[in-house]
Amino acid sequence: MYQPRTPNYDKSDPIKRWQLPDRVFFACGACHILAHAFLERYANTAMQPFWFKPFDGFTGNHIVVIWGDWAFDYHGYSKRTVLIDHYFKRARQRWPGWDAELQSLPRDVLVSENKSKEISGLWLREPDQFLHNALPRAERYLDRFGPPPDA
Repeated sequence: MYQPRTPNYDKSDPIKRWQLPDRVFFACGACHILAHAFLERYANTAMQPFWFKPFDGFTGNHIVVIWGDWAFDYHGYSKRTVLIDHYFKRARQRWPGWDAELQSLPRDVLVSENKSKEISGLWLREPDQFLHNALPRAERYLDRFGPPPDA
């Protein structure tokens, strides 16, 4: 669970949000755009987007791509179990008792606000609903990582 440390940060301020470092930007509200860019570049039939869907009364959404024993998010590549354990640990540090389910998502919801809203509890911004289109930023961020292991 990542919390921005930027002084006076307000998620509703599009300028401050866009000015976050890439890693923080894709950790705090644009993880679905990064997942989409990853799948556009590397997708195979085993790769699937998953949503950490918090239980009622909790916040802390996150979207990652999982295949086999591997996962990808703003950290880069992680063993699936390590990433899931890390996310739950960090969320519970912030919100005691936090819990969530890992729910698979259709790929097309990652870049469609309307389609995302068809899934109970989900509401994702489209790439161009940020201050600038977030998809080219996600594509450049992917350049920091090599091809996926075991893909």
